[in-house]
Amino acid sequence: MSKIHIEIVRPSGKKLDTLVDTVIVPGVDGDFEIMVNHTPFITKVRPGTLITNNEGKEEKYAIHDGFITVENNEIIIISETIESKNEIDISRAEAAKDRAEKRLFGDKKDNVDFRRAEIALHRAIARINTIA
Repeated sequence: MSKIHIEIVRPSGKKLDTLVDTVIVPGVDGDFEIMVNHTPFITKVRPGTLITNNEGKEEKYAIHDGFITVENNEIIIISETIESKNEIDISRAEAAKDRAEKRLFGDKKDNVDFRRAEIALHRAIARINTIA
């Protein structure tokens, strides 16, 4: 059976470079699955859980924005941050979620950088959902 080569690149170097059967990616318009011989495309990735499946074994990663290209059974994902399920500290992620929610929905709205708080909330939720 054919495989898909996936390469995930961060500023600090490659995070993942392997062959898989399928990949589920959190896209800006919703999650989508990439299988062998998928149509070529380029799109933006939103914060969420990226899932690779190889011979029935699933691996989960929290990804925080980026871009993906798919062509000729080659996937390249470029992202600032991507964390495997084992790298995520759930208590830290939950604390970050609480802080972001307090900034966004709390009583004090003065001097709050809403965009930054919103990004922090999305990242925390992506981490929590990846572990779940």
